[in-house]
Amino acid sequence: MSMFKWDVVDPAPGESVAPHQRLPWGKTVGLGAQHVVAMFGATFVFPIVMGLDPNLAIMFSGICTILFLLICSNKVPSYLGTSASFVASVAAIRGLGGDSADVTGAILLGGLVLALVGVLVHFSGAGMIHRILPPAVTGAVVMLIGFNLAPVVAQIYWPQDQWIALITATFMVVAAVMLPGFWSRIAVFLALIFGYLLSWVADGLLGPITSVLPTSNGEAVEHDRVSWAGVQAADWIGLPSGTLADGVSAVHGPSFSLTFFLLVLPGVIALVAENTGHVKAVAEMTGEDLDPYMGRAIGADGLATALASSFGGSPTTTYAENIGVMGATRVYSTAAYYVAAAVAILLGLCPKFGAIVNATPGGVLGGITLVLYGMIGLVGAKIWVENRVDFGNPVNMVGLAAGIIAGVGNVSLQITDDFELTGIALGTILVIVYFHLVKGRTGTGVGAVTRNLSHPDYDEGVDDVASKGDPDTR
Repeated sequence: MSMFKWDVVDPAPGESVAPHQRLPWGKTVGLGAQHVVAMFGATFVFPIVMGLDPNLAIMFSGICTILFLLICSNKVPSYLGTSASFVASVAAIRGLGGDSADVTGAILLGGLVLALVGVLVHFSGAGMIHRILPPAVTGAVVMLIGFNLAPVVAQIYWPQDQWIALITATFMVVAAVMLPGFWSRIAVFLALIFGYLLSWVADGLLGPITSVLPTSNGEAVEHDRVSWAGVQAADWIGLPSGTLADGVSAVHGPSFSLTFFLLVLPGVIALVAENTGHVKAVAEMTGEDLDPYMGRAIGADGLATALASSFGGSPTTTYAENIGVMGATRVYSTAAYYVAAAVAILLGLCPKFGAIVNATPGGVLGGITLVLYGMIGLVGAKIWVENRVDFGNPVNMVGLAAGIIAGVGNVSLQITDDFELTGIALGTILVIVYFHLVKGRTGTGVGAVTRNLSHPDYDEGVDDVASKGDPDTR
């Protein structure tokens, strides 16, 4: 069967459509549009918070999705939207004085490392990854990545308009939990629209706001919450263009630095775990054995990230939002993803659309990121829970503790005058090294103390419970 030839079916409601099948084109186009809406909010919110061009991100999400489907021989239906795994790394790079070219250069190298991991997994199997990065480690890395971002919310977005931020965050929480089915899956998109409209109404009723903007050098300035000057000047049709906030062209070549490259490696670890989980989720839904395509999926995401970053675009990942759409509709056809990719490419070729996205008020981003960044961190806890990581075992409790605090607290280790390990990079290294240093060991000491602290009969100063340890750290 040709890669671009699908068996046409029109099943009864509730029956599934396999990846090699498709609905009639009219229904397939409608489903493809639904996939666009599902990926839409996060795919252009994350480029904004990373200081990159959302138009370029939307366009490359379409291009990279097609690349992913081709590499995976149309066996793994997935959409590649903008990855959140590098957001903390990008914040760290900019905090050290790096510009957008430094950001995309570091992410490009990270993408190539991810592609190499995919090749290794393809030829050696996924067991190697699980031995080096067991759930205890990947959960810790994802957690420190998410919680490292807390100061970005507190210092950059929230102060721009705290009340709009609070109301937007409240709306997003309610929408994500209380809205039915598909609508809850696009809570980010709905919150962005809600906050945008709320900011516009506030400008009309309350007038301009006085607050600190990222470009105001720490001084409070009076400004409208919503400014469409850039929208009016933008063309309707054209390639993504313009200049980013740091003066770098939206479409630009990468710049490379070892220090910045090390900062993105934790994001690579998160993407390995994320892609593995997504492939397993799709396999469970479709009932097909996708293990032979695990390496291809990881490698394809790495190549897609490298491709997008080489032109100034954002990193990519397989999107849980779209997997959720498949779960709700039971339509796993890859044809729908080609339609979604084509729509995304067309949207990316509309500069006016990109200007509207770029005009998103800071207060709205403050509310959205308040929830999103916390969710990223809690995904780490979710990995622990789902894999039953035992924190009564000191290997897990003590082996991970130092790295998490180093990552969340943005601790720095100065190596030379020109090189230091900071925050998520240092935290990730400590998590991996300390965990494997003590893996399989047993003893008393801190393990006993931590157990006693959680014991209802704990008496400060008494340490009479021996920690036996558990070699099975999962």
